[in-house]
Amino acid sequence: MTEFLDRAGLSVDSRLAEFIEARALPGTGLDAAKFWADFAGLLGKFTPENAALLIKREDLQVQIDAWHHGRVGQAHDAAAYQAFLRKIGYLVPEPAPFKIGTQNVDPEIATMAGPQLVVPALNARFALNAANARWGSLYDALYGTDALDAPPAIPGGYDAARGAAVIARAKAFLNEVAPLAIPWEDVKDRAEVELFICEDGQPVGSTERSLLFRHNGLHVEVIFDRGHPIGRTDPAGIADVVLEAALTTIIDLEDSVAAVDGEDKVLGYSNWLGLMRGDLTESFAKGGATVTRAMAADREWTSPAGEAFVLHGRSVMFVRNVGHLMTTPMIRLPDGSEAPEGLCDAVITALCSLHDLKGLGALTNSRAGSIYIVKPKQHGPEECGFTDRLFDAVEDMLGLPRHTMKVGVMDEERRTSANLAACIHAVKDRIVFINTGFLDRTGDEIHTSMRAGPMIPKGEMKASDWIASYEDRNVRIGLACGLSGKAQIGKGMWAMPDLMKGMLEAKIGHPKSGANTAWVPSPTAATLHALHYHAVDVFARQQEIAGEAVPSLDRLLNIPVAAGRNWSEAEIARELDNNCQGILGYVVRWIDQGVGCSKVPDIDDVGLMEDRATLRIASQALANWLLHGVCSETQVDAALVRMAAKVDGQNAGDPLYEKLTPDGIAYRAARALIFDGVTQPSGYTEPLLHKFRQAKKAAG
Repeated sequence: MTEFLDRAGLSVDSRLAEFIEARALPGTGLDAAKFWADFAGLLGKFTPENAALLIKREDLQVQIDAWHHGRVGQAHDAAAYQAFLRKIGYLVPEPAPFKIGTQNVDPEIATMAGPQLVVPALNARFALNAANARWGSLYDALYGTDALDAPPAIPGGYDAARGAAVIARAKAFLNEVAPLAIPWEDVKDRAEVELFICEDGQPVGSTERSLLFRHNGLHVEVIFDRGHPIGRTDPAGIADVVLEAALTTIIDLEDSVAAVDGEDKVLGYSNWLGLMRGDLTESFAKGGATVTRAMAADREWTSPAGEAFVLHGRSVMFVRNVGHLMTTPMIRLPDGSEAPEGLCDAVITALCSLHDLKGLGALTNSRAGSIYIVKPKQHGPEECGFTDRLFDAVEDMLGLPRHTMKVGVMDEERRTSANLAACIHAVKDRIVFINTGFLDRTGDEIHTSMRAGPMIPKGEMKASDWIASYEDRNVRIGLACGLSGKAQIGKGMWAMPDLMKGMLEAKIGHPKSGANTAWVPSPTAATLHALHYHAVDVFARQQEIAGEAVPSLDRLLNIPVAAGRNWSEAEIARELDNNCQGILGYVVRWIDQGVGCSKVPDIDDVGLMEDRATLRIASQALANWLLHGVCSETQVDAALVRMAAKVDGQNAGDPLYEKLTPDGIAYRAARALIFDGVTQPSGYTEPLLHKFRQAKKAAG
């Protein structure tokens, strides 16, 4: 049974109290008694306002539901619909033209363009891998994936033909980013490289083993080592080409974790503290031995003028707090109610970040003296303004200068994307990030317009006009608000970590769109995606786009209903199976094993990186079809039974896996997400997932 301790009138999970008092507070100069009193005061002030914002969400939804009542099947009247949304306050007036005032931002966020990783805070090994993915081997990334049209690797040994293809591709890349007077393929040794250096390909640094080049703001290291197995056979003695890859990483306490109580949250906070101190380690068994992973050191170089300089050895890290919706049992207020989890995250993650700002650990995250927090699932500018004032209060509580705490706004809810300029304005002096999220944005699109009619299948959503408008508006509004050179404009995840050839073909669209970062599913993918930022000068592209017209709200608010569509039985069955398989495959790991993000096989056995956003769209899609009679409860239940057997088969090799049965907790959770989907707040999955996961933990 969880023990609770009294702290300034709050009932605090003893594990959290011990973490804060024994690990997070020491060295910060903060007094424990004052910290708890201030924390209690902050919760007392902001909890009622947090609750009022959630009530407003539901009130708006009730009015939108009423608007659609009786209009199903009618032609969409865009003008009348927008007038209605303005009348109820869903759409707000555009702010006068402005530029953000954010200051003290690290170059990785403000003036560089490159990949971004997102990893669950509860998994120390993943977090360390991501933090260390700032530098990645191009040779390894090409050799170990399907990125090249080359023969498959021979199991258990070096495939010379594949290796030759990798080396050829890497040297072709060097010809583009660090040109010599002769092709890199003709170079015989390092001395020849230095002899044939061109004006536009000058190295910026060197070590005894390597030369460092810079292109489009990103570094490329060429390692010369004839003692290395590859360098020994390479004409130039090149052993590897190392790319500056994951410039930034989001350590996630939200969609990719299953954190439902004090035990889970303390693990996440502890890992974040270790990352901020630079002393996080993780030991694990590999190949019959114990391997200990730690954070990479900074990298030392000598400039052409003979001066020493240092490059950051790790990604600059954000922490993603939870949104405004959920409460947490780890802290209970004086009236016995649970504290809003987002308020707790703001205080505790900022407290942990003091160890970075005060230099209490071995390594540095932000050299600009900032704390980077991504705030997801905010609905409109009023909620963004609430976050701004909350961060003010946390800064005051921790003795931080105003706007030390920077914010990344996830542009993933319909009311935010429709009022994006106003949302940015609400946090204009601390914003460092906007990012589109297709899955959550689609989930909110379905839920907001739940009663407008049956929606098109989720596979067709990416081709819909509102999505194209959404992605374009995000970049153009961000540029108009002055984000270029001060903040990130980001794009979403490539979800197939095993399909790198496809990623290389498709994901160059993100830098071409003017986005200076985009999400990737692994360190290897970050290394490969870095190639795109050498191929596209993002900041030049932003200058080209700046001033272009912002796509109209009519396009963004064009509801993706399948008007007058006649569904075939085969089409319905395929869509039911696809969604039910995805829901069961994700939920069974979340509920039974506490895994919030993993590579989940889809219905075609393709591994997809899935988190709660994928679950939200699938469950809302089926809830919508049930509501409008496209399918029946009997059909959905039959699909769940069929897909439970498939998911069991896909997980047959997992010794921790528990088979899905209709009376099992995971199966009941999956079914509830569909059948109770219409009534879930904003269509979110967290309330049901937390309820069933807590039941699973209680059952042992």
